[in-house]
Amino acid sequence: MKEKIIKIIDNLNDNGKINKKEILLLLTNLCDSENTKLSKIEIESLQEYLREKAYIKSHKIFGNKVYMRGLIEFSNYCKNDCIYCGIRKSNKNAQRYRLSKDDILECCDEGYKLGFRTFVLQSGEDMFFTKKRIVDITSSIKNKYPDCALTLSIGEKNYDYYKAIKESGVNRFLLRHETSTEEHYNKLHPKELLLKKRLECLKIIKELGFQTGTGIMVGSPFQTINNITNDLIFIKKLKPEMIGIGPFLPHEDTPFKDKDKGSINTTLILISILRLLFPFALIPSTTALGTISKNGRERGILAGANVVMPNLSPLSVRKKYSLYNDKICTDEEAMEGLELLRAKMLAIGYEITGERGDHIKHIFKQ
Repeated sequence: MKEKIIKIIDNLNDNGKINKKEILLLLTNLCDSENTKLSKIEIESLQEYLREKAYIKSHKIFGNKVYMRGLIEFSNYCKNDCIYCGIRKSNKNAQRYRLSKDDILECCDEGYKLGFRTFVLQSGEDMFFTKKRIVDITSSIKNKYPDCALTLSIGEKNYDYYKAIKESGVNRFLLRHETSTEEHYNKLHPKELLLKKRLECLKIIKELGFQTGTGIMVGSPFQTINNITNDLIFIKKLKPEMIGIGPFLPHEDTPFKDKDKGSINTTLILISILRLLFPFALIPSTTALGTISKNGRERGILAGANVVMPNLSPLSVRKKYSLYNDKICTDEEAMEGLELLRAKMLAIGYEITGERGDHIKHIFKQ
């Protein structure tokens, strides 16, 4: 079995090919200790073999560079009631806030001075931010910082909305599909939210020419190895430029408050698989990784990730954007947080860069 798994990893590394049966075999033996016949030593050896292949692949393409994105969490209002999320609309303990256009531009000003050349605007699905209001904000950012890339992560919208923000200069859009299995999706979301709609939005985003991001929560309640296998097949078919993989972390004010955290090891294994499957992809080592483990973000980079997202949001609202418990970096000024992260990356041989870091397919479309 060990030789068979090595052969699968080698084929993925050399040719970028893996089928559903091989993914299932890989995940069952590397992530599901109850259903493998391999010894603990063999499992750890294979995990390291996979990680090293992904590390080499990433280093060959990107060198020791890690791209930084300036995250601005501009609203924690949300019309949805996703069962896992700390800013779900029914959470009466959430302290709601919205940043004004001027607030957002101030965050960009500070980020630009610190060397950021990509800004990521993220929020709940806040109905206050109409198409007109968002276009006003994004146009202002792009006019002031034409050399910067702009990413939005604001949820499900219609075609006209996506088209308008694309025309305003937005370069990238992040929309995690969370799970591609309908039965699982329905266990994580209220009945009015449909997987079909989520996938339609991703199709529109891709067709409009955004650098497209999707991804999953690893270890979300009721998730199975089969679900993750289906997710990798879905991602393989979508061919996104950005892939966000982070562990599930419970929030105390949700029905999932007592559910187990996702596995950091499974998360790292998936990052490595995705790096081999998508050599040029932009894969963040997420804040959730840094929350679940003190050196989680460093381990994510060493597993094949190549992006970090320091927070540029005002300190006054950082703790209010609480998707899960114990989120890190809520008490640090932007400069302080960046320098701490820079030191952590240097300690493992990497250098944070403020370059835009566009996906290779889009570099010549600027």
